[in-house]
Amino acid sequence: MSSQAARLVVLVSGSGTNLQAVLDASADEAYGAEVVAVGADRDDIEGLARAGRAGVPSFVEKLSDHPARDAWDRALAARIAEYRPDLVVCAGFMKIIGAPTLAAFPVLNTHPALLPSFPGTHGVRDALAYGVRITGCTVMLADAGVDSGPIVAQEAVPVLDDDDEKTLHERIKTVERSLLVETVGRMAREGWTVTGRSVRLGRSGG
Repeated sequence: MSSQAARLVVLVSGSGTNLQAVLDASADEAYGAEVVAVGADRDDIEGLARAGRAGVPSFVEKLSDHPARDAWDRALAARIAEYRPDLVVCAGFMKIIGAPTLAAFPVLNTHPALLPSFPGTHGVRDALAYGVRITGCTVMLADAGVDSGPIVAQEAVPVLDDDDEKTLHERIKTVERSLLVETVGRMAREGWTVTGRSVRLGRSGG
């Protein structure tokens, strides 16, 4: 990988399908980013196995190993810092990122709805219950709130008449995966600027 490639630390909690998509994309030098480490909040998950198969270093920082949440927040930030990332990517990471990490690094996250509609754990279920005809996925820069950070990219997914939560979520995840890969690559190659809540890709913000 080129020494100019952006350094990514990817955080996972489960199967790591989004991680795998980023790993696959970064195998092409033109992508502009390299996964330098994978972090997790639990042992024995497929996401860590994917990192191992790709020859990428990994670490586990479990909340239960710390006396309080703020101690875990500090420990996670310290582990991430060891790899000097340009961008931290939450790829199915099921913990809220704490202030120490947010203060030190830009953190990218995804959500299976078109924010600011339907934030929180049940974005797909809530969209269905509301009766929307179009939902989708959002890639955002994380902040101290829940799904409240500046939006980088979004893509719509239609709600079909026979959708249930599972079928709709599966279609959203497919779109979400490709949108995350595309967005990470563009941020790595082009840079980005944030003005208020507006994110612009490109080093000049244009």
